[in-house]
Amino acid sequence: MEYAKLGNTGMDVSRICLGCMGFGDVNWVHKWVLDEKQSRPVIRKALELGINFFDTANVYSNGVSEEIVGRALNDFANRDEVVISTKIHGRMHEGPNGAGLSRKAIMSEIDKSLARLQTDYVDLYQIHRWDYDTPIEETMEALHDVVKAGKVRYIGASAMYAWQFQQALHVAERNGWTRFISMQNHLNLIYREEEREMLPLCKAEKIGVIPYSPLAGGRLTKDPVEKTHRSETDQIAKQKYDATADTDRVIIDRVGSIAEKYDVSRSQIALAWLLQKEPVTAPIVGATKISHLEDAVAAISIRLTSEEITSLEEEYVPHRIVGHN
Repeated sequence: MEYAKLGNTGMDVSRICLGCMGFGDVNWVHKWVLDEKQSRPVIRKALELGINFFDTANVYSNGVSEEIVGRALNDFANRDEVVISTKIHGRMHEGPNGAGLSRKAIMSEIDKSLARLQTDYVDLYQIHRWDYDTPIEETMEALHDVVKAGKVRYIGASAMYAWQFQQALHVAERNGWTRFISMQNHLNLIYREEEREMLPLCKAEKIGVIPYSPLAGGRLTKDPVEKTHRSETDQIAKQKYDATADTDRVIIDRVGSIAEKYDVSRSQIALAWLLQKEPVTAPIVGATKISHLEDAVAAISIRLTSEEITSLEEEYVPHRIVGHN
C-alpha cells in the first residue's frame, strides 16, 4: 500500500479509500448493498491490505452504514491509524430541519454520526452537497465550531460547482475559519467534466481530491453486454450513465484492450488512470467483494504510458453535469 498526505495537511491516507455506501440496509435506495454480516469480512480485508481510509455518510441506509463501519473498525482496527470520513446534507427525517447544512443540522447530525460510528471524533467531515437554502457563512462557521470542539479533525466538500467551492474557501479564509482540505467529486474515464475547472482549482489551492464513482458504477469493469445485479438495479447509476452509453462505449472498449495487454482486470486500468491524474489523492472504491479490494490495491502499482493515457482520453466527448444537485 502507498500513502499520501490528504491535501495540505499532515494526515496520511491510503491511496485507495473504501467507500462504504454498499454496507447497510437492502431495503434502502440501493438493493445491492451488503448487510452487516456480509460487510465485516470486506472491511477486515481492507485493513489487512493496508487501507486506512473509510468513507461513509449519515444518509447511507439512513445511518446503518455508519453503524456497521463503526462497529467493524472498533473490532478490527487501531483508531489512531484509521481515517474515518462521513458526510452531512441528505434528509435524515421528515419535516422541518431534517436535511441541509444549517447550524442546527450540523450541530445535531455530527453528534448522531459520532454515536453511530462509536467514536469521539471523525477525521474528515464533508458537506455532501451544496445547500442553496442556507448562507455559506452559516455553514462554514458551524463546521469551524465542530472542529474547535474536537468532534472533527478536518472538513471537506463534495459534488458542487467550482465557483461554489471557491466561495466557501474564500468565506473561510476571510473569517479565519477552518478551510476545506478535500473535494469528493464525480470523476472517472467516462465522466471527466471536473477536469475543466474543479481539478485546476484544487491543484492551485492544494486541496486533496478523492473521487467517487471511479469505476462509473461498474461500467468500466466489464463489457457493456455483461449484466450484474447492481447494473440491473442501480437506478442512480442508470441516471448517470445510460444516456451516454453509446459514446462511452469506445472508451470502455479501450480499457478492455489495455487490460488484456497487461493481463489485469479492467478495473485496475480504470483506477490506474485515475491514480495518475493530478491532483487525485485516493479514489473512493465501493468494494462489495474481496476481489474488488484486491484489484483496487493492485492498480496502485500499474503505471500507464503517456500513449495509453492518450488512447483512453482522446475519444471523450462533453457530458452534461451530473451530481452537483
